[in-house]
Amino acid sequence: MSKEKGSKSDAVGLERGIERLESRRDSKEERRVAGELKGQRARGWTEKLLTRVLSGIVYVVVIVACIVWGTIPTAILLAAMGWVCCSEFFRISRMMGRRPSEILGLAFACVFPPVAALWGSSMVVCVTFVLFLCVATWFVLNPRANLADAAINLFGPLYTSLTLSCLAMIRASDAGMGGAIVTLLTIGSIWAEDSCAYLVGSLFGRHKMAPRTSPNKSWEGFFGGLIGTVAVWCVGALFLDVPGLTLPLALAVGLLEGIVAVVGDLFESRIKRGVGVKDSGNILPGHGGMLDRTDSILFGSVVTYYMLLFGGIL
Repeated sequence: MSKEKGSKSDAVGLERGIERLESRRDSKEERRVAGELKGQRARGWTEKLLTRVLSGIVYVVVIVACIVWGTIPTAILLAAMGWVCCSEFFRISRMMGRRPSEILGLAFACVFPPVAALWGSSMVVCVTFVLFLCVATWFVLNPRANLADAAINLFGPLYTSLTLSCLAMIRASDAGMGGAIVTLLTIGSIWAEDSCAYLVGSLFGRHKMAPRTSPNKSWEGFFGGLIGTVAVWCVGALFLDVPGLTLPLALAVGLLEGIVAVVGDLFESRIKRGVGVKDSGNILPGHGGMLDRTDSILFGSVVTYYMLLFGGIL
């Protein structure tokens, strides 16, 4: 009898344990569906971090490899980047109600960097005029198009590819490692700015820089990023063999490039804010679109090119 009572009590205890487990599981069902459980959040955060790191490594390795390889591979890479950036810009423009000619705009987005690398700035001016002429002809032949459509058609390749042609000309200034080093300093200093701005802003950011355009940016992060940009150029002046790159010039280039690069970042954020999108695309998992990763480089490379040109480096 005692054994039977014991077995019955064990069965009842087991049933109650199962009921408690089911009740606990049911109470977490809504959070499980919403992905709010601790394990789910940890797994999701880890997956996003790994995706972001791996895609970032591929992005950096491809760019560095092409720059070290030579002028032509760099020009081809920049043409591809310009094409993708322009495509993303046109996609956002269509969300704004504009109707650009993507065939025309994307064709010229591929032209600027190779022309700049092979024939220099004088031929870039010629290509720019041809773009103006083609857009004007397109506007005349399309009665449904308005002036805003023509402006977007013109601005797209100028914004996303003409700016990148300055990087192509920096690389073409010296076919050897000298041109590669200066080009890597230009891009690497902007990457350093982004990283330092994120770290400093995350730890010490209190004063919002442009809350309506980019809520996460702070003045503390801005100055932290500026220090990162200047530091890279100063290292280049002190430890790398770059003829003519003095420490005062490195300081000036780093300061001006850092400031203008932030303007480029905020400009692209303002474009996205106008249509309510977070990323310009999804070509880089964990990072968004190519335009998201290149916005600072677009503006920063132009000012760096002219600073190096006037400073006698190019």
